Amino acid sequence: MNFRRYFSTFVLTRGLTIALLGSAFIYLSYWGFSLPWFNSIVGILTLYLLLSSDSRIWSVTGFFTGILWFWWIALSFNHYHMPWAIPIVLITMGLLYAILFWTAAFLAEKAAYIFHPPSSILHLTLKAAALLGFSYIHPFGFDWFKPELMFVESYFGIEKWQFAIILMALVLTLWKQQAAYLLIALLAWQPINTVPPELPKKIQIVTTQTGVEKKWDKSLHAAQFKALISTIDKAIDDNKTLIILPESVFPIFLSRSASMMGTLREKAKKISIVTGGLYWDGETPRNSTYIFTDNKLQIANKVLLVPFGESNPLPDFLSDWINKIFYDGAVDYKADSNVTDYTIDGNTYRNAICFEATSETLYTGTPKKMIVLSNNGWFTPSIEPTLQKLLLQYYSRKYGTTIYHSVNMSESYIVQNGQVRSIK
Repeated sequence: MNFRRYFSTFVLTRGLTIALLGSAFIYLSYWGFSLPWFNSIVGILTLYLLLSSDSRIWSVTGFFTGILWFWWIALSFNHYHMPWAIPIVLITMGLLYAILFWTAAFLAEKAAYIFHPPSSILHLTLKAAALLGFSYIHPFGFDWFKPELMFVESYFGIEKWQFAIILMALVLTLWKQQAAYLLIALLAWQPINTVPPELPKKIQIVTTQTGVEKKWDKSLHAAQFKALISTIDKAIDDNKTLIILPESVFPIFLSRSASMMGTLREKAKKISIVTGGLYWDGETPRNSTYIFTDNKLQIANKVLLVPFGESNPLPDFLSDWINKIFYDGAVDYKADSNVTDYTIDGNTYRNAICFEATSETLYTGTPKKMIVLSNNGWFTPSIEPTLQKLLLQYYSRKYGTTIYHSVNMSESYIVQNGQVRSIK
């Protein structure tokens, strides 16, 4: 195959342009711009250009989309002192989505050519169906790629049926070559409420700024823990009834530290405490949330683990090798089998720790309120916290869930009906 002929300048330029347009909403949000009209137009334009392109352009679009959306994954290797792996991860992410996009477009083209003459409406419909189905494809359990996420801060809705209407309008426009069919997309019109959520007067949502290396340096724990206790005392003085601390903010097997557990139980007589910490059940470690209320303690373990970061999704023989080479032989975390709800001051909250809050599973039963604890230190500075926030906005819009998010190494915030209010 002549590579230069297959991937011409036009193919590369158009594919890159579509990927840039399809990623613009992430970077605009990262830079502090939320422009619903712009996101609406660019989202429609991205899909129009993609649907009107062939499998070569789809593969290029997929390659650059994988990198533009997920380049930050490679940053974690800096913390393992393996910067040489960063370009490998970047290329792998690009190729993964290049294959996904190319396969979808190639199969659509082949199906269309069964008919004589080739069926353009079938070709367009199958490519639209692929875009509709991409969010159900989770490589290694990683489910952050959702094409409809482009519309989370737009004038269009983000439900599957609304995304399907937008795609149908574009398919008809391209098939009939008449722009009037774009008006069908207005059936998916659903502007979000622009009024930001109110800050709760009785809840203290804490942001910490502890880097990865400092977080796990045992010699620094005493000072870190003292600062956390001071933060809790300040919340008590401010008459707060609940304080929320980030994921694994106590990077120890908390339940086995008698002194720290005693201190937190004592503070919990004056304020409810929700904090991240590690848990050891005698066999495997768990990433957990500790909920202290009055004289009660509830421990909620993480249900969905981060692929490769907390649990290796590969077969055992490969998993053991990967853990030995990259993670010094450390064992995987263990996930709980059920999501946890807990009640504080008459309010029921769904427990979620970082990655799992961005997955559909945690919204089973349509929880009204969710407390999320995160540690974004592995991926900052990058767009990862922004993409995480956009996904939480997506699920908040979809399920009506109010989300209280306490974060390490990026801003904390509240999400209500898809709108965000930062905690300064």
